[in-house]
Amino acid sequence: MTDDRRTLSVELVCELIADQFPQWADLPITPILPGGWNNRSFRLGETMVLRLPSAERYVAQVQKEQHFLPYLTSHLPLPIPQAIALGKAGADYPWPFGVYGWIEGDTAAHGGIDDPVRFAQDLAHFLNALHNVETADGPAAGLHNFYRGDFINVYNDETRAAIANLNGKIDGNAATAIWDKALESQWNSPAVWLHGDIAPGNLLVQNGKLSAVIDFGSMGIGDPACDLAIAWMFLEGKSRQAFRSNLPLDQETWQRGRGWALWKTLITLDKLYRDGTEETGRQQEILQIILEHDLSEPHGRY
Repeated sequence: MTDDRRTLSVELVCELIADQFPQWADLPITPILPGGWNNRSFRLGETMVLRLPSAERYVAQVQKEQHFLPYLTSHLPLPIPQAIALGKAGADYPWPFGVYGWIEGDTAAHGGIDDPVRFAQDLAHFLNALHNVETADGPAAGLHNFYRGDFINVYNDETRAAIANLNGKIDGNAATAIWDKALESQWNSPAVWLHGDIAPGNLLVQNGKLSAVIDFGSMGIGDPACDLAIAWMFLEGKSRQAFRSNLPLDQETWQRGRGWALWKTLITLDKLYRDGTEETGRQQEILQIILEHDLSEPHGRY
């Protein structure tokens, strides 16, 4: 698949703001680097951030955030982005875009977290709160969030193709066994809110503590298993155990969460090898963690 995402110049974004929000026309606009995948982000003054979809397939995410973030914010124990305004197509930019309140903090990194166990507990408490918010008219999993919250079988062909492509580079039998296990169950309870992309880049840290959760473009209602992938992809040892212990989800949901982590890691590894890059070490480490740690057992190996 070719990368058809648009790059945006500061000049174009300045024109959009001047045309649609003249009250902010004098504020400085600076790109946020490294940029995100789904959106191009820019600081607007000191207190706001612009998020502009990089391709048409991400447009629904901005409109969804503008509608549902105000509803979710009062129910959650940590700050999430404040939706301020919705821009529209213009100045040679073809899609709507969002204006949000800026939230201070650094994206999560192991070296910036004072107490990893507390971090994991706080994240689990946030997800518990999110999963328990009344779903109201929340959007069911679908193309708008790339099926986060849907039956993980939607990525079956992609996952098995990645395993085949990585033959000789990974333990394909072990990966297949974990994937097969993830497909054995479905979420049979009422749909719950899910973030859809709980990853270090969407978790902010201040003073060594989890301080905010951002980027709700993949949110929806459905199976919360996708929100568990971070247990394997970022958390370690006792923090992984704390995360597991503070989320009251059944064994099958943790098996599906492991499946989500496996899918993401395999397709990333597959692309890295196909691109001929040597930067596969971290993804191989994550894959090994996924293969070795079965969190479906409450007292399993963490």
